Amino acid sequence: MSPRLLVADDDRAIRESLARALELEGYDVLTVADGEQTLVRARLERFDAMVLDVMMPRIDGVRVCETLRAAGDRTPVLMLTARVETPDRIAGLDAGADDYLPKPFEPEELFARLRALLRRATPAEVLRIAGLRIDAAARRAWWERAELNLSKTEFDLLELLARQVGTVLDQTTVYQRIWGYDFGADSKNLAVYVGYLRRKLTAAGAPALIHTVRGVGYTMRQP
Repeated sequence: MSPRLLVADDDRAIRESLARALELEGYDVLTVADGEQTLVRARLERFDAMVLDVMMPRIDGVRVCETLRAAGDRTPVLMLTARVETPDRIAGLDAGADDYLPKPFEPEELFARLRALLRRATPAEVLRIAGLRIDAAARRAWWERAELNLSKTEFDLLELLARQVGTVLDQTTVYQRIWGYDFGADSKNLAVYVGYLRRKLTAAGAPALIHTVRGVGYTMRQP
């Protein structure tokens, strides 16, 4: 199930662009325009994390966070703000925010910070496909008893395929998820990393797990 996010920002353009970018990353996103709507939604629905702008009408992000924490709501909160002075950051963190990202920011940094918040908020997750075992939080993987020595990109690719086992992922999607952009139709980068993974899995004694779907992309299948 996709992680569910509440995004609160009074700037419609920012709100909608954030929602689109997060949905492309696989999140289920609900947007609101002010702090009052944030508190209403938080009372009615469950979210895995919230992205709150500090400067919002009616109730600002800091007061929203204080209110949530006072009510016992421990949903991870990432604050966004144009205020970059240290006292402003301290105020947000003291209100109960889990992280703080000043504007303008790079989308990849936002995605990384959200992933970190969600990892800390959830129990350690272990993915299993036949003899393959992936510890997502520790970023380690094994085939049976043999640990795979994977680079960051190799691990990210293996985890992505394992989370979508049985689903064919087109090359554009994989490039966007792993590298953050599409290298283009002529790039061999993805094929190279798939080759690395296959060789390491084979060396550990694994059968063929990663399959090429010609003209489309790649998929992981149960052996």
